[in-house]
This record gives sequence, C-alpha cells and structure tokens, in this order.
Amino acid sequence: MLKVPKTLLLSLLLAGCTQTSRAPTPSPIASFPTSTSPNSAPSTPYLISSEGIGEGRLGMKLGELKEKLGDRAQFGDSQPFIVDLNAIPVSMDGEVQYYILHFSAEPLTDRDPIPFLMTDNSQYRTAEGVGPGVAIAIAEQAYGDATLYYSVENESREFVRFANPPAPNLSFRTQGSPGDFAGIYEASAETSFYGTQQFRPDSAIASVFLDGYRP
Repeated sequence: MLKVPKTLLLSLLLAGCTQTSRAPTPSPIASFPTSTSPNSAPSTPYLISSEGIGEGRLGMKLGELKEKLGDRAQFGDSQPFIVDLNAIPVSMDGEVQYYILHFSAEPLTDRDPIPFLMTDNSQYRTAEGVGPGVAIAIAEQAYGDATLYYSVENESREFVRFANPPAPNLSFRTQGSPGDFAGIYEASAETSFYGTQQFRPDSAIASVFLDGYRP
C-alpha cells in the first residue's frame, strides 16, 4: 500500500458516522439492477481485494499497468470525477472496467503509482461475491449489519459500511442520491451527518472504492 500523509480529503469522502435515525415513508428510489444473492468468488481478472481491482493494483505505476494490459485495454483521458478528484477510465471491448482516481491538482503520469481505484462494473466482486449491483441486504450475509450514511459537507454522497468489512481501505457507495436516498433517515437541523440501519428493500451497492492512502 502507499504510505503518504494525504488523508484528509479521503477521510471526508469515505468516512462513516455513528448516528442512526428513522424517517417516515419515503418516495421510491431510482431503479438499479440488483443481485438477490452473492455470486461465488470471481476469477482473478474480476476480483476486488484490498490490493486492487482486477489487474489494476494500488501502488503499481500507471505505465506498468498500461504495459501489463497492452492492446487489451484502452485508457481514457483524465476527467473531473468529484471535487478535487479526477478519473481515468480503463476500458476493454468498449466497456469501462474500472477507474483510476487521482487528485485533480496532481496529474497522474506513467511514472506515478496508482493511488485510488473505483469500479461500478457488476462483473467485479470481492472474494465473498459482493460488488456493484448486489443488494445491500444480501451483502449483509457476507459482512454483517449495514449502516448507510451521508454527510452534507461531503456533497451528500451516500455510502454503506458493514459490521465486518472485507478490508479497511475498501468502501461501498449506494445508488442513492439527495432526495432519493437508499437509506431511511430522520430529518434534523442539528447535524450535517446522517446514518441509519434502515434502508429500502431494493437498495444496492452501486460502486466500490479502493483507497491506497489507507493502511
């Protein structure tokens, strides 16, 4: 893993909260394809682990990944992803497999190590068969009770953490968005952080983040 001091931004991006709450009947969430059960462990090219996503590895130099994948993959241009982060899409056969993320103020060259990875491709799963498209209720079977949370200070991005996560540097984002969250929250003017263990039955994991700045 990379050992560097820049943790503040990712702490704000991916950190959980401890407050839980309840709310009245919500409106329907946006449709998202979900799996009703975890798949068996994926083959190595599609494995999500604490070290990487597929053949993309944290700490591997960008040029090394390009050389490893060769003509099998296409690397897109770096584009804004969220505040302070850019994303480089890695595609095969016209389909994005995963994204290499980096700080916007620090362009990633072929000589630089890969700091973050993210995928929303449902082919990619953890060893327990959990990944994009898997229902949160099913992921609980692998990782224990789920807590959904978001922070107003973090642009209200909604994440889910589990009681027994597969790795400390791996984070799951839901398909929820402001006004259409997957979690059921109680409105409050006293905090900018919201958390709940109640969520809609069709709630699913939308993407998985891997953080090379975490141990």
